[in-house]
Parts: sequence; structure tokens; C-alpha cells
Amino acid sequence: MGQTAKPPGKRTLPGVGPGVPREGDQRIPAERWNWMTIELATVARAADCARISRVARKRALPYLPDLHTTDEDLDFFANRVFGNDTVFIALDEERQSVGFIAFGDGWINHLYVLPSHQGLGIGGLLLDKAKQGARTLRLWTFERNGRALRFYRKRGFSVIDRTDGARNEEQQPDLLLQWDS
Repeated sequence: MGQTAKPPGKRTLPGVGPGVPREGDQRIPAERWNWMTIELATVARAADCARISRVARKRALPYLPDLHTTDEDLDFFANRVFGNDTVFIALDEERQSVGFIAFGDGWINHLYVLPSHQGLGIGGLLLDKAKQGARTLRLWTFERNGRALRFYRKRGFSVIDRTDGARNEEQQPDLLLQWDS
């Protein structure tokens, strides 16, 4: 995917968020954005990933405890995520980060898209990066995160295990999902 000039008719409406193109009152799906870029990220984007993760989790999972400070999140992404995973980032026409995926060794460890950009296909495009060349992918999601569960099921993932959450730091029931090529 390359980056070109802004599409005609692009505008931002209140409550939609910056950078989301529209045709009339309809959001334009990401696969039609010829100006959006998905690229391999470097540790220089760690702060962006930490911010996107924090914002997306707070919106989608308000019931989760806030266990870490923003500085701890940044350290985690800079040293652990970028040290262990392959990270792809979705950038808008102004090269602002709007989503990312981190994966490695058959596991998707993080996939987050800013709330203002969800439902546009960005998550699917990021997930496709992890699927390329993979035979099997696994991931954990919280049982209460119905939107994520629908997203992954629509893309071929199946629930293969459930836990009561005793082993995750949030202490929330979770699901292990798997995709096979």
C-alpha cells in the first residue's frame, strides 16, 4: 500500500476522529484508502504503540484495572514488544499512527486500532501481515471483549481454550483462539 494525496471529499465530523475519510455520511473502509500505509515499525514507534494500546484498551475494556503507568507501558513496548516481536504499524496520510500489530513465533501478542479508526478494516489489514507465511496463529482475548471475538471469528479464528483469568494479570476470564491456514 502506498501513500498518495488526500482523497477528495475527506472531512472530519464531531465524534468520528481525525483522519477518517468519509463519503457523505459513510466512513470509507481502509482497503479503499490509497493514502494509508502499513509498514514495518521500529522501536522509534514504541511510544505510538503504547499510546494506541492504552487508548484502545480504555475504550473497549473499561472494566479492566489500570495496572501500569504510561511510563511502564512505554518501557514495556520499547524493551519487550520491540525486542521480541515483529511490529507493523498503520499510518494515515500525515504519517500519524492509527493502529499496530505485534506478533512472533505463531502468536499475535497485540493488535490495537485507535477507537476513531475502528470498524474501517485497518485491523484486518494488520492481521493479514501476521497471516502472511504463517501456518497457525494463536492469541488470547478477554471473554468479555465481544467485539474482538467477533472480529477474530470473522477472520477464521476459533476458540480452543477458556480460562477463569487466574493466570493473567487483569484476573479476567479469557479465551485462547487459533487460526490455521
